[in-house]
Amino acid sequence: MKIYISADIEGICGVTDIDHTRREGKDYDTARMLMTKEVNAAVQGAFQGGATEIVVNDSHGSMINLLIEELDQRVSIISGSPKPLSMVQGIQGNDAAFFIGYHSKAGTEDAVMDHTYHGRVVHTIRVNGMELGELGINAALAGHFGVPVALVAGDKKTTEEATALLNDVEIVTTKEGIGRFAARNIHPAVAREEIRKKAQEAVQNIGRVRPYVVPPPLHLEMDVLFSNMADRIAMIPSVERVSGRRVAYDCKDFVTLYTMMRAMTLIASTAILK
Repeated sequence: MKIYISADIEGICGVTDIDHTRREGKDYDTARMLMTKEVNAAVQGAFQGGATEIVVNDSHGSMINLLIEELDQRVSIISGSPKPLSMVQGIQGNDAAFFIGYHSKAGTEDAVMDHTYHGRVVHTIRVNGMELGELGINAALAGHFGVPVALVAGDKKTTEEATALLNDVEIVTTKEGIGRFAARNIHPAVAREEIRKKAQEAVQNIGRVRPYVVPPPLHLEMDVLFSNMADRIAMIPSVERVSGRRVAYDCKDFVTLYTMMRAMTLIASTAILK
């Protein structure tokens, strides 16, 4: 049984500040260690539940965060960027996915470091009229390949988002947000043990989870923070300029949508004022 793990950092227990998430941050090394340990807990539980192969995709920022030599030796690791499927690179051919260290979509109240892909670009993303964050969009891309999300670990708002969106998903709440950069954390060791147990249960009960699929045709809408960002995105052929900050795109499959979403975000980021 093949298990896929996408690991972000903002939802990791004990991570609450920008200093935890950027390489230049004074607390970044601590966050990397906590992130690596949570991934190892998920790996341990998955193998205990019957997994035979696990691939881990480093999915935060430049995607070179995990301490590779500290990872369980039984896994393979995808690291670095850019990658064609970014946070879900390597999803194809797996039996289930775990999302570890995930966070809520941009604009979620009392969510720790809420954002959607690029906090200095994206205000809102909608697919077929439904607002989705990284969790939902990555789950839909996994679903395109027939892979269900069986476990989500992150702050309370993230696990609530997962429960509302995904059927029969196991969740682990690592902390409860008090604001965007503050949280009440459980002890990291307690979080890791809960992740281990839920990962084991997720693998043992894998037959009850189903892929999250958004049926075509697909309509993507992105609201960016400033109109000059939409100016640049609108230069892409087949993209529609809807309003000052909104652009839209239509397609027939989720890989194409995901690729366009990333292209829009990258182009818009060139308009960020330094």
